[in-house]
Amino acid sequence: MSASSSDGPVRLVDIMPGIGFGWIAPTPRLVQRTSHAILSGGGVWLTDPVYDPAMLERARNLGPAAGVVQQLNRHPRDCARVADELGVPLHVLPRRAPDDAPFTVLPVVDSRAGRWHEIALWFPREQLVCVAEAVGGAPHFRAPGEELGPHPLLRLVHPPRALIGLDAEHVVCGHGAGVHRRDAGARMGEAIRASRRRTPRWLLGLAGIGRS
Repeated sequence: MSASSSDGPVRLVDIMPGIGFGWIAPTPRLVQRTSHAILSGGGVWLTDPVYDPAMLERARNLGPAAGVVQQLNRHPRDCARVADELGVPLHVLPRRAPDDAPFTVLPVVDSRAGRWHEIALWFPREQLVCVAEAVGGAPHFRAPGEELGPHPLLRLVHPPRALIGLDAEHVVCGHGAGVHRRDAGARMGEAIRASRRRTPRWLLGLAGIGRS
C-alpha cells in the first residue's frame, strides 16, 4: 500500500490495528527511511518522522497528537516541522520519558566521541519497541534469513545488547519494515547475539544487494 508524495510513492508498513503504522519515504530508496505513528496512552507519538501530508492526516485520524520524538542525533529528519504542524512538543533524545508518557526510554548507543547518540522507546502496554538505527529491517542491515539486523557499523564491534531481552510483539525501526509476532523481541535478540558469527553471511548478502 502506498500514498503519493512529491518525491514518489510513500510505502505504508508496520500496520498495527489499534496501535499505529509506519511509512517509508521514497528517497533515498536503498536507505528506506521509516517513520512511525504510535497510539498509546490516549495520544499519538510520532518517531523520527519524514514529512508527508497524507501520513500526517492518517496520524490525526488515529488519535490526538501527543508529541514527536527524535531518537537519534543524526535523525533530525522533519521532526521539528511535524511537531510544529501538529502543535505538539518535540523531544530530542530525552534521557527519560516526558511526564505521563506511555513509554520508557532505553539508552542504546552513547558514543564518547559524540557522533552517535541513540535511544529506543519501549511501550509496555503495546509490547512495542521503536528503534531508530541500531537495528533495522532494510536489506543492508540483514544477513540472509534475518528479518532484522544490527546496523553495519555495530555488527562486528558494538552489537546493541541493550535491546536484548525485551518481551516485544512489535519491533519497529527507522530503516525498513519491522517484525510483528509474539517472539519479535526474541528474534531481534537472537540477531544481535549472532551478529558477529553471521557477518560472513551478511557480507555475502550485501554483495547480492549490490548486484541487484
